[in-house]
Amino acid sequence: MARKSSRDTLEEKIEQAQQRVIKTKAAYDKAVDDLQILIDKKKAMQTDELMNAIAQSGRSFEEIMRFLEEKQDDLGVKS
Repeated sequence: MARKSSRDTLEEKIEQAQQRVIKTKAAYDKAVDDLQILIDKKKAMQTDELMNAIAQSGRSFEEIMRFLEEKQDDLGVKS
């Protein structure tokens, strides 16, 4: 009889561990989703800030693009 009880206990522990994994994965997935939302908001804010800076700079599109391309060349970045 001890073996059946031991086996039942092991099955219960396995079931509990599986439930913990399911709950932990759900929490992880939610945290990842929340993080992605925050990152997207940050990028949107940075884009708005950049666009406002460009608009207030008084520089033409061509001047800005030339400046950015020169900076990439200085850094050795291929476009």
